[in-house]
Amino acid sequence: MSYLLKKIGYSVLVLLGVVVLVFIMFQGFGDPARMIVGQTGDKKTMDNIRSDLYLDQPKWKQFVLYLNDVSPVCVHSQADIDKKELKGFFTGGEKKFGIKIPYLRKSYQTKKEVGKVLLEALPGTLILAFAAMLFASIIGILLGVLAAVKKGTWMDTTAVFSSIAGISAPSFFMAIIVAFLFGVVLHSYTGLNLTGSWYEIDEVTGARYLSLQNLILPAFTLGIRPLAIITQLTRSSMLDVLSQDYIRTAYAKGLPKRRIIFRHALRNALNPVITAVTGWFAELLAGAFFIEYIFGWKGIGKITVDALEKLDYPVVMGSVLLSACIFILINLFADVLYRLVDPRIKSAY
Repeated sequence: MSYLLKKIGYSVLVLLGVVVLVFIMFQGFGDPARMIVGQTGDKKTMDNIRSDLYLDQPKWKQFVLYLNDVSPVCVHSQADIDKKELKGFFTGGEKKFGIKIPYLRKSYQTKKEVGKVLLEALPGTLILAFAAMLFASIIGILLGVLAAVKKGTWMDTTAVFSSIAGISAPSFFMAIIVAFLFGVVLHSYTGLNLTGSWYEIDEVTGARYLSLQNLILPAFTLGIRPLAIITQLTRSSMLDVLSQDYIRTAYAKGLPKRRIIFRHALRNALNPVITAVTGWFAELLAGAFFIEYIFGWKGIGKITVDALEKLDYPVVMGSVLLSACIFILINLFADVLYRLVDPRIKSAY
């Protein structure tokens, strides 16, 4: 329990650091209101934006008010609660103490709450990251086991060379190559579209329907780098485990080779792989920006890039905070899972 509380405490401190950095980057310098409306913006519009972003207040107070907005624990007046349409539990007099859903402000382009905009895009990013990680984990573990068992053969050399190439190739470069090759050159054979999302909209009825065919290219591209790393980690860990005495004892007892490899060796070799899988899943969720943008996949990455192009700062700030929360939660889960899998870690705390 103390281990979990320590990890939660560290996570809260990291998240607070992210909030500080986001505020400094997007609101600490320059005039965001002028950048949003441009040089031709009228004074009334700029005054409204400055009021929404608290730019008419001293810097320290701007940060305190921003922290009060994004924090689930807050103090707000009834006027603020009504104006911002805050959702949660509030109690008190003129200044109410409350526990609420974090308020990430409103988009200046769509006029929607940033939280709603991001939640609409989140399923697309989750589907893409899960599919990419599932592909990378299954193929990467199998290739790593094969390379370790067939050490020194052409299979091992091919797996190692392919993994090095996969790690070295930038995601945006691979996205362009994969999109052009399978979505344009070989489109008549693959039937895969260059762009598309996990749902399509019927032009007549307006209804949405699943279109998971569009998932293949972005998931494959996004999964290349974690696939390469998981392959190398599995190979290295398996080689270490296969040299242990208990594996030689299992062979001496006459146990089937497949059982020794998958039940005894692989199980004990998975600790570093689990860490890589959970860590990479967090990175895929938080960092699939270029992949989503290139393939037109409707997710948080594409929403963020579009917002950057339009200087829609509330959406960008909210996206960075949401990505940081996802990354922190998954790494917290990885720490707990790693401790459950490896009993040796329990003794260290």
